[in-house]
Amino acid sequence: MTNINASKTVIAYLGPPSSYTHQAAVDTFTTKRYELEAQGSIADVFHAVQDSSATFGVVPFENSSNGPVVFTLDLLIDRAEEFPEIHVCGEAYMDVQHCLLGHIPTNPAPEDRDTLSPHSSGCATPTITKPNPREPRSKPLTNLQHIQRVYSHPQAFGQCEAFLSTYLKGVERREVSSTSHAASIVAKGSEEDDLPSGAAAAISSAVAADVHGLNIMATGIQDVEDNTTRFLIIQKGHVDLEYQGLLPAKLFAETGTETKRKALIAFSINHEAQGALANALLVFKNYGLNVTSINSRPSRIRPWHYIFLIEAGGKRELEDPDLVRMALEELDTTTEGNKWLGCWVDRSNAVRD
Repeated sequence: MTNINASKTVIAYLGPPSSYTHQAAVDTFTTKRYELEAQGSIADVFHAVQDSSATFGVVPFENSSNGPVVFTLDLLIDRAEEFPEIHVCGEAYMDVQHCLLGHIPTNPAPEDRDTLSPHSSGCATPTITKPNPREPRSKPLTNLQHIQRVYSHPQAFGQCEAFLSTYLKGVERREVSSTSHAASIVAKGSEEDDLPSGAAAAISSAVAADVHGLNIMATGIQDVEDNTTRFLIIQKGHVDLEYQGLLPAKLFAETGTETKRKALIAFSINHEAQGALANALLVFKNYGLNVTSINSRPSRIRPWHYIFLIEAGGKRELEDPDLVRMALEELDTTTEGNKWLGCWVDRSNAVRD
């Protein structure tokens, strides 16, 4: 375990190295001042921060084309109360360009249009539910007929559906903890005892291809060109927007004349009370807070009972502790319980370095 009293501040991130979270961490925390430590899962990042083996953590939160990362949502909700002191203190954005990585056969089979297998025909097949399937944005750089299994993170599969359903239709998909772990599995062949050599591929990054010595068999395979993932920076203890502390200056930098702040709040309501959710949301409006997103997760207290995560934006409102306190006190009267999960500078309009 790393000594956080050492000269460098420890940053935990979802690894292994070359993951998109690693790239976001490198972009946010300069390695000269910070020491980056890979974790095997998002939960491991939360544990590292909660038990103080890391000062900050970097975790994926949502993707612009495939929505929220439910693993992160569940950890923020913290049903088991394992992370009572975890708060969000910043955010980072990264453009994600997915690649298909693997091993190109030394003697590939000739590509014969008359004998191509359905999954590599290059034509998305219309169905009753999808009469006009999305066309993939890119084509393979090599024949993919030897691929029998693809590894990746669930989010990556969701972001590359058009390519997969066109060129790798029917090929087995296996979910793993991160895209870089997928690349590592394919490079090592550690889970391919039941497959011919080189028959597995991974959806990951070009950086992962270099790190793990894999061939890039297709680039830009995500469904939309503007494919961006947002990452949250977490810390132990409450956030003070007036005190930068050990955080990098870029997380506090002004992003315009109306630099906004964001806050994350979780709450549950009485589902039997008419208008309960509307009444809770009205509190945010009354205090000048703009609700920008709502996510819900099962509370696991009873069936069909949910916990809501609200992200709200503001400027002066979120900088006024008395106003925030009054808003939370009023929220207490309209909910069964709520939890303040942090406040940070909105980086969505910042120029990405």
